[in-house]
Amino acid sequence: MKTLISACLLITFFVRTQAQSIRYPLAMPYTGLSAYSTRQADVFSFTGNQAALAKTKSAGMGIYSERRFMLANINAYSLAADMPSKMGNFGVQVNYSGFKNFTENKFGLAYARSLGSKVDVGIQFNYYGYRIPGYSSASAIYAEAGAVFHVSDKLNAGVHVYNPMSAKLGKDGDEKLPYTYKFGLGYDASENFFVSGEIVKEENKPVNVTAGMQYQFAKQFFARAGFLSESSTMYAGAGVSFKNIRIDVTGSYHPQLGLSPAVLFIANFGKTKAATDDTD
Repeated sequence: MKTLISACLLITFFVRTQAQSIRYPLAMPYTGLSAYSTRQADVFSFTGNQAALAKTKSAGMGIYSERRFMLANINAYSLAADMPSKMGNFGVQVNYSGFKNFTENKFGLAYARSLGSKVDVGIQFNYYGYRIPGYSSASAIYAEAGAVFHVSDKLNAGVHVYNPMSAKLGKDGDEKLPYTYKFGLGYDASENFFVSGEIVKEENKPVNVTAGMQYQFAKQFFARAGFLSESSTMYAGAGVSFKNIRIDVTGSYHPQLGLSPAVLFIANFGKTKAATDDTD
C-alpha cells in the first residue's frame, strides 16, 4: 500500500511539474536559509545562491536526509561540499530521491568569487536526470547563477537565476525544466539573530514567497523556522554545534500531505569554526 501511495504521489508531482517533479527537498529553504547572511553561512548556503560560496573560509561537507510525507519510498538526500582556493571557491552539490520505480538525481559543480568588498558572484553547472523503469527516462544539462550585494555590514541582497535557457529533457525535447528567478534579502540583526526572505517566480507558477529566521539562544544551540507561501508549508528545526561539527533535526509540514522530518549533518575541516559558532 505504501508503495502504491508513493507511486501516486510521484506521478502527481511528475505531471504537474513537467518532469522536474521533486528537484528539491521540501524544506530546501531550511538548508539554503543562510545564503544571505555574512555571519551564519554554512556549506549548504551556496545551494540557495551560488554567490554565497565566495565567503567560504575553510573546506566543509554536509549531508541532508528527508523522509517526505513519512514515506520511505520517496526519501530525498542532498550532499554539499565546498573548497576555498586562491583562484576562487568551488562547490559540489548532489541531490537524489526515489525508489526502484522512480529515481531522480542532480549533480552540480559551482564556482564563486568576490568582486571587491560589496559584490560576490557565483555560477553552477548541473546535470539533472530522472528514470521510470519501463516507461521513461530523460536528462538535461543546465546552469544557474547568482549574485549577493553587501549593502551594509548587516544587510545583504541577492538575485538568483535557475535554468534561464529553459533546458529541454531527453532527445526529443518534449519536456523541459522550468526557469526560475529569485530575489532575496538577509538581515543579521545581531550576532545571534538572522532573518531572510525570498520572492520566487517559477515558469508557469504564481509568485512564491519564502521567509525564515535563525536564533542562537546559547553558545552551541540554535533554532530555525520559516514558511513557503506557495504550498502553505511550514518548516522548523534545531541544531547543536561543537568544534567543527554541526547536527540539525528539522522538518516541514504540508497542510494536505503531512509531515516530512529530516536530519542534517555538517563537518568543517581546518581551523575555521562552524558558522553557528560565530558568537564565541
